[in-house]
Amino acid sequence: MKELRIGMLGLGTVARGVASMIRRNGQGIAHRTGIPLRLVRIATRNPGKTWGLNLEGVRVDADVDALTRADDVDVVVELMGGLDPAERLLLSALDHGKHVVTANKALIAERGMNLFETAQKNNRELSFEAAVAGAVPIVKAIRESLAANHIESIHGILNGTCNYILTEMRERGLSFDQTLADAQKKGYAEADPSFDVDGIDTAHKLAILSAIAWGTPPDFRSIHVEGIRRITDSDITWAAEMGYRIKLLAIAKRRDHGLELRVQPTLVTVSSMVSQVEGVFNAVFVKGDYAGTTMYHGRGAGEQPTASAVVADLVDLARNQGAGLASRVPPLSVMPQHLSPLPVHDIADLKCEYYVRLAVVDRPGVLAEITSILASHGISIDAIHQKGRAVSQEAVALVIVTHECLEKEMQASLAAMERLESVRGKPMVIRMESGLT
Repeated sequence: MKELRIGMLGLGTVARGVASMIRRNGQGIAHRTGIPLRLVRIATRNPGKTWGLNLEGVRVDADVDALTRADDVDVVVELMGGLDPAERLLLSALDHGKHVVTANKALIAERGMNLFETAQKNNRELSFEAAVAGAVPIVKAIRESLAANHIESIHGILNGTCNYILTEMRERGLSFDQTLADAQKKGYAEADPSFDVDGIDTAHKLAILSAIAWGTPPDFRSIHVEGIRRITDSDITWAAEMGYRIKLLAIAKRRDHGLELRVQPTLVTVSSMVSQVEGVFNAVFVKGDYAGTTMYHGRGAGEQPTASAVVADLVDLARNQGAGLASRVPPLSVMPQHLSPLPVHDIADLKCEYYVRLAVVDRPGVLAEITSILASHGISIDAIHQKGRAVSQEAVALVIVTHECLEKEMQASLAAMERLESVRGKPMVIRMESGLT
């Protein structure tokens, strides 16, 4: 093979970054691989709009199906996003003998096994480094650099939008709604931010990382997911005063005979490295039995970081093709015949510490009612915080930090508290993750 011929589905932000990087860094890439990368075709909904890119010698049209079958394409790069028609197009590409590179986290997390099996059947490569954490090479790190380890846990800040919002809320004292509007204005959040702020984007990425770490099919539907919409500036302030910060964490742990998979706002100590990951940055902490805890940090989204990960997959592919190899590394780390589903523990069986914020009527006996409920469910209290006194029957904030207890006992306690006449509104609960580096 004299060159690696690339067909690209989509010409959005990331795709433009890929086209630009291949043009700009092509000579250096060829020196590293021995095989030049050449962009030959692009299929996009608006073929007349090329965004000022130098696409001389590149065929640009709207025929996505033709691209997946084209004789002059060796690898199809999918940067359209979404489940459909992306899945159909990539299956077509694999069946027509093309390798595939994608940044589509939702597709890999929800329908990845169909793609992996089709790639194996056709002896083609399916690469997806860009699907998780942008320029941070976390897929390669777990799949290759830590391949000899038994992975014990993964903790990740995997969504820059949420991390930016939580950072700005703390630093500027703004509400969630105010900070979200600012993030949208700056282009860090979409017009419809649900995918990010409700934790779905993070859960897709966690499904991929956990599959690689433990050699299981991606299990997105089994992940317990909570977003950051209910986090208030009051929670941010209380956390800071107690020596914590709030982060949206992706958490995966190997325990007993299964996995613990969850995405949720989490209190982490200010002394931990994870608390220092700020703004739009991503970070992943992986604990292996021999490597210990390793940290991977960088920009998790955007044109250039994500394009860097896409082109890195193309570089690997070019190297393999130049050496006459195919599928040198299994996409989910273990050989396909050894893929094995693992049960995911129910969130009710989680055991951790909790931060609970209640709005209560400031009168004698209220605290006794609440502590009695916690005690009846076997929950012991680490600390209680309250500031000032209410005027008349106005509610005041009461914050309780518990020792480790079961999620099902905490939820039963919260339900009982909600029924108290002295408690106003829905209690706020945030899980705490101790022992992080």
